[in-house]
Amino acid sequence: MISPSSSAAELIAHLKTLRSEESISGMARFGIVTETALGISNPDLQKIARIVKRNHGRALELWQSGIREGRLLALYTAQPNELTLETARAWACDFNSWEIVDCAADLYVEARIETLIPEFASDEREFVRRTAFAMIAGAAVHLKKEPDETFLATLALIATHAEDPRNFVRKAVNWALRNIGKRNLHCHTAALELAKTLSASDDQTARWIGKDAARELTSEKVLARLGRKSAVG
Repeated sequence: MISPSSSAAELIAHLKTLRSEESISGMARFGIVTETALGISNPDLQKIARIVKRNHGRALELWQSGIREGRLLALYTAQPNELTLETARAWACDFNSWEIVDCAADLYVEARIETLIPEFASDEREFVRRTAFAMIAGAAVHLKKEPDETFLATLALIATHAEDPRNFVRKAVNWALRNIGKRNLHCHTAALELAKTLSASDDQTARWIGKDAARELTSEKVLARLGRKSAVG
């Protein structure tokens, strides 16, 4: 039985007993890197995380396993207040999948290490750059007390990298822009302005990001939630 006292080795051994070849095949269809995967779903890993609780030292060991599920469990059970910039950077060097990135981004936001966003955005590695924009997207939703200016300042990064055509970057840039725009009316105005600017870009990727973001930000659902009843021109 696994418990909060279980070691990293014991948890890895337990995870290996749950291996599912069928699930591994299914994951590949969603763009999940499966070379080291055991085929355990994220909800099932989250259940395990709730059982074993947070333990930062153990999380560091789990990450070193190199196994997809071991690394996800590391992200679910690391202590945000113990996560250092050095560890966050080291883990980012290992990122090779959008799901690992997005899970790590949630932890990094919870750890309040947003200082890494400009650094990660300027990094040419696809999944490291994605981390920056996944962090912006997550923070825009979860950091409700954060001043709007924090998010408005990131619009410059979005504009700068909107021409990166790599799939996992462009989708994250788009995600960040949409989430900023859905935060409140103040952010909506600025995000929509940028979306319209990008929509008119000569660059195909920037144009897609802008048009897709503008489409959502001017949807009846979003406008109603924000209280902007009048039409947005």
